[in-house]
Amino acid sequence: MRIRYIKGQIKPKLMISVTTITSYLYCQRKLFLSCVLGIREPPKAPMVLGTVRHDTYEGITNKEGPIVCSITEKRSLKDIKELYRKEFSEILRDSIRKNKELLEKLNLDLGAIFKKIWPLILKESESRALNIHSFMEMHLVYGRELWEKLTPKIKSEYRIEAPSLQLKGVIDQIEIYEAGFVPVELKTGKAPKEDVWENHKIQLGAYALLLEEHFKIPVKEGFVNYLDSQERRHVPINPFLKDDVKELIKKTQSILDSEEIPDFTDNPNKCAGCGVRDTCYDKKLLNELLNNGKKNNKTKDLNIT
Repeated sequence: MRIRYIKGQIKPKLMISVTTITSYLYCQRKLFLSCVLGIREPPKAPMVLGTVRHDTYEGITNKEGPIVCSITEKRSLKDIKELYRKEFSEILRDSIRKNKELLEKLNLDLGAIFKKIWPLILKESESRALNIHSFMEMHLVYGRELWEKLTPKIKSEYRIEAPSLQLKGVIDQIEIYEAGFVPVELKTGKAPKEDVWENHKIQLGAYALLLEEHFKIPVKEGFVNYLDSQERRHVPINPFLKDDVKELIKKTQSILDSEEIPDFTDNPNKCAGCGVRDTCYDKKLLNELLNNGKKNNKTKDLNIT
């Protein structure tokens, strides 16, 4: 449902996404232009590759149960790895086919896309196959019983929301144990020398709040998996991080409720590669959008991807 903004009217509180919060951290002005004025950045290759990767992980979650249930007798680790490799390869191909039109518009070669993403998916398939084989060997269970008793179960692209927090999100992965949940973020790109990047920590804190609110079980930790360097970084979930997230929710809501365009970011490097740079600097156009009440792209469920 679209909500047309008219100056002076009472605006309802909107459920925002975790990615909207991290967008606030990146550039408040760009967030306002996108969510309030409806000025969206044209699709870029990294964004589309991210979409393919997320679609693939969602397919993995949907397919893993049937994969595990098909293991009805003792099998070698090599066999299970091959089973996972074959299934995950087809899931990635399906995701590329699903996004074929957009990929071709950006002149991206479908075969090259497969080669670029496949090493990450292959690593995921091997990790899950090892988890299955180890559990099977330890407990001597197979098929449906193996799937039902498996710990941890790993779910990807897990959608969750908490109206009481006015927050929703899609968690890259959650590891499900008998005692609770562990959120995991999958990130490409350079990892910091130590710890994790601040926006990644905020994401995990937000996902922990969502999981706690939804399932009423404490979440004590999360992880960021930096895929390019194959590093898994631990993030403790403490009250300070939760308070930071709650404060950011309020600040983000304030920006979205505002009638004033935030100032430019103080980091020129962010502006240099921004897809809305030209519009962002066009003060006349922006003033026209505000004065004419054309805040017409603000939706009930804001979600920047």
